Amino acid sequence: MLGALLGVVLLVVGAAGWILDQNSYEIREETVTITGGPQPLQGVLALPQTGAGPYGLVVFVHGDGPIDATHETFYRPIWESLARAGYASLSWDKPGVNGAPGNWLDQSMDDRAAEALAAIAWSRSRPEIDPHRIGLWGASQAGWVLPKVAAQDPSLQFMIAVSPAVNWLQQGRYNTLAESRAAGASSTEVEAALSRSEATLNQLRTGATFEEFAAAGGATDGLTADRWRFIAENYTSDASADLVAVRIPVLLIVAGHDQNVDVVDTEATYRALLREPGQLSVKHYPDATHSLVRKDIEDSDVKTVVVATVAPRSLFADGFLTDQRHFVEALQNRP
Repeated sequence: MLGALLGVVLLVVGAAGWILDQNSYEIREETVTITGGPQPLQGVLALPQTGAGPYGLVVFVHGDGPIDATHETFYRPIWESLARAGYASLSWDKPGVNGAPGNWLDQSMDDRAAEALAAIAWSRSRPEIDPHRIGLWGASQAGWVLPKVAAQDPSLQFMIAVSPAVNWLQQGRYNTLAESRAAGASSTEVEAALSRSEATLNQLRTGATFEEFAAAGGATDGLTADRWRFIAENYTSDASADLVAVRIPVLLIVAGHDQNVDVVDTEATYRALLREPGQLSVKHYPDATHSLVRKDIEDSDVKTVVVATVAPRSLFADGFLTDQRHFVEALQNRP
């Protein structure tokens, strides 16, 4: 009996140690205050575990939502992979998140681009950062921000675009169709969903306030006045004009099960507009969702929690982490 109990204890201790190891990363994180923009930003600078630099730097631009600097630790496996290529990573709390000043829902895409440019300028003053090896990483909504930043700062080294959108309205229609079909909606239900979306768009075009939208019978479930203002500010966003002006190498990452972004349209647009020889690299992950998490994991809340706890690197589609590392390593080896 005592031997069996001891065995259980050793198993639990061993499992706890293994989980701790899986949640430890080969990076050094430093809390920083990023100055130079409209307001100070609460940030995290993740440096490679060894060496004194100067390191290259990847500046992270968030997708939609109230995201903190680590994206609730989601970014750390990516930071670690980039650190193995000799790159630091910089990220920050969105305004109003984690006690940061401001409100991220007050931002336009131009505001977000200005915020990123200020962070880049700040990072160039850091002794541990090589100012000539700074690139961008961004996901989803960042698809409207990254090209603006890259077009305005041609000295950047690269851009990694993960599941980026190109046109807000096209993305919204695609998302409505994809989610309706995934839910098994009938053709009548799909048409009704599209009709509701068109009615919302008409309200936006007329400049309706949130209160006017609600009074007209608009679907307000989960929608706040702040969110309505954010949509009204940004719903005409289109990355095409900014993409034309991008001259740096771009890695486009697309998923096979993306219900948020029409990846076929996105890839076609990137290929059409990024015309410099060898400028665009594209990586496909057929078994991944919009977040580049494996679909078999994201489809199960239990699996998601378990894998995120005991093996967070395994959340991502096979090759997602190493492909980004190889991309930045290849850039360093260019003549």
